[in-house]
Amino acid sequence: MAALSTLILLLCAAKDVMPSSPHWKPTWPSYRVPVILPQSTLNLDKPQFDAEARLEVVSPCGPACHKSSPLPTYEEVKNYLSYETLYANGSLTETEVGIYILSNGGDGSRGRSRTKRQIYGYDSRFSIFGKDFLLNYPFSTSVKLSTGCTGTLVAEKHVLTAAHCIHDGKSYVKGAQKLRVGFLKPKQKDGSKGSNSTNSAMPEKMKFQWIRVKRTHVPKGWIKGNANDIGMDYDYALLELKKPHKRKFMKIGVSPPARHLPGGRIHFSGYDNDRPGNLVYRFCDVKDETYDLLYQQCDAQPGASGSGVYVRMWKRQNHKWERKIIGIFSGHQWVDMNGTPQDFNVAVRITPLKYAQICYWIKGNYLDCREG
Repeated sequence: MAALSTLILLLCAAKDVMPSSPHWKPTWPSYRVPVILPQSTLNLDKPQFDAEARLEVVSPCGPACHKSSPLPTYEEVKNYLSYETLYANGSLTETEVGIYILSNGGDGSRGRSRTKRQIYGYDSRFSIFGKDFLLNYPFSTSVKLSTGCTGTLVAEKHVLTAAHCIHDGKSYVKGAQKLRVGFLKPKQKDGSKGSNSTNSAMPEKMKFQWIRVKRTHVPKGWIKGNANDIGMDYDYALLELKKPHKRKFMKIGVSPPARHLPGGRIHFSGYDNDRPGNLVYRFCDVKDETYDLLYQQCDAQPGASGSGVYVRMWKRQNHKWERKIIGIFSGHQWVDMNGTPQDFNVAVRITPLKYAQICYWIKGNYLDCREG
């Protein structure tokens, strides 16, 4: 069983490798992902919704800690990937899953929090103004949660975000039952359909249009981990809206190794709470990684949690460039690096197993989730 567990966790061996050609393009690897299917569903008592919403997460386990920790067993992995589903009427279910390997297939590398400082030297964030940017891809895929976090559109009715925006590891947060997702749109002026700000010195004012969430999926790895150690590896959640949002969305993808990313760099946009009403974009280099996490120093503040971390790479099959979400921004961490305290901002990587799970939540059909 230990060998099976290791095989599952190291499934991200990509079929495509970096070529040596001087004309090489950063190319999306082709992954064969496992299959994750529901096995049984149990009705749970309705939650109390008594937790305070937190806009960041705390974990004492840094890169060295994660890299030295033993691989979970097959049964533990199944437990972590089982999930709770919260419905708009307050009902709650728990679903156990099975993991199946249909083919070989990813990557294989497997603190105390002082959250006041998340800006590294010069603040390199960009506030995005004007509907010509805010309403166009990829910025238009970023949405605001009524609990104060950020999310990203990943399907016609689905939003990917951080689990801690919904659940603190012990209980669902206040407002989770009536969770809403906000979409930026121009404010109406004098009954018009929206003014053109091209000739205005001031950026056009925007407002949020809100859509209620129908149901929310949170992995048990987050709930049982209680936002510590292994729990941070599973800090992601998927929201299903009550109606389609009718905007272009960004697909999810398996996170390639950092050395395969274009320039070793990632991007994400979020609603940082120190810039109210602004969508804030940033990019930076990945400093370190584990099997489940990316450590970087992108400038960020609480409120950006749940932002989709994305990169743009060449899609060989379609002969075009394509952006994909490869992670979810979780929060700020102080970690011990060889006895020296160092701070990072941390994102949860979409591994083959997480891809299989999230894709199944979206599609409801594992046959559409075979290639990451």
